[in-house]
Amino acid sequence: MRMLLKVQMNTATSNETIKQGKLLEIMETTLKELNPEAAYFTVEDGCRTGYLFFDLKDPSQLPKISEPFFMEMGAKVHYSPVMNPDDLRKGLSAIMPS
Repeated sequence: MRMLLKVQMNTATSNETIKQGKLLEIMETTLKELNPEAAYFTVEDGCRTGYLFFDLKDPSQLPKISEPFFMEMGAKVHYSPVMNPDDLRKGLSAIMPS
């Protein structure tokens, strides 16, 4: 299932993670493991924030994905199922009257 992973990092904790040289390592590992369709990084609500769009093959992946962000950066992690335009067309056509 295509998912959006939103990671909002605690500023003070992620500052320390950067000073220790771990933030880039965690991000690189996550990107390698998830092979996201797209990944974007910005600031939201005054926090470092990442948006990754990836295919979740099994819900049992969630702890492995989330825990480094929780443990190393005090991050808020949010998952949302998402659709691309083809998925939307397919979904809407299933509810349209014939």
